[in-house]
Amino acid sequence: MNAFVVIPARYHSTRLPTKLLREIAGVPMIVRTARQALKSGLPVWVAYDEVRIAEALATEAVQTIATSAHHQNGSERLSEVVQRLGWEDETVVVNVQGDEPMMPPELIKTVVECLRQSPEAAVATLAVRFSDKETLHDATAVKVVCNQKGQALYFSRAPIPWVRDRADEEQAEYLRHIGIYAYRVATLRRYPQLPATPLEHLEKLEQLRFLEYGLTVAVAVVDEAPPAGVDCEQDLARVEALLALQSLQ
Repeated sequence: MNAFVVIPARYHSTRLPTKLLREIAGVPMIVRTARQALKSGLPVWVAYDEVRIAEALATEAVQTIATSAHHQNGSERLSEVVQRLGWEDETVVVNVQGDEPMMPPELIKTVVECLRQSPEAAVATLAVRFSDKETLHDATAVKVVCNQKGQALYFSRAPIPWVRDRADEEQAEYLRHIGIYAYRVATLRRYPQLPATPLEHLEKLEQLRFLEYGLTVAVAVVDEAPPAGVDCEQDLARVEALLALQSLQ
């Protein structure tokens, strides 16, 4: 079973314009993300919609491919990639967001292995146990509940499961979703034929589309969440501080 990392790289960003080319300690963010993904040992492709992204990666050990500027999300962009490159249906594609320059390569390996060990699953993703239950009510922290086989039952911005009786609170396990996905190519080929769904629209969570169409999403629980991605100027400074700290260790 072959596996690739594909980084969907959209040039325009509402909150942080041209953020993938913004420099972090002198290196464009998309370059740092690609270099980090290469540490997983998998081949890395960057699917871009603006030639300046490809130019920034010209000397890196990654492949680049031009894609439409009109995709609504990363899954659509990956679907175009697998169609054009003709990858086999059982090939695994890991979606690493271009604004996650600190994604641990071990998590890339873990999500690939999760899909490999779940032959019935169309998609695999990761979760981590909540360490701070106060963030349960933070809508930006997406929660997931799973069945006994480690398959997602539902994703939500609300705290799930909801514990009715206070006496049962200590027994509840809360899982926070980590937004990295491994897809089978067959799933990505099918994706454009799956219109957006009601729950996806209400929660603003793309992964609910898979569940609403009856596709199995396997979930591996890991010990530690990756550093948050970059959405604003403050995040750039935070990542630079983390890199400086790592260089001292």
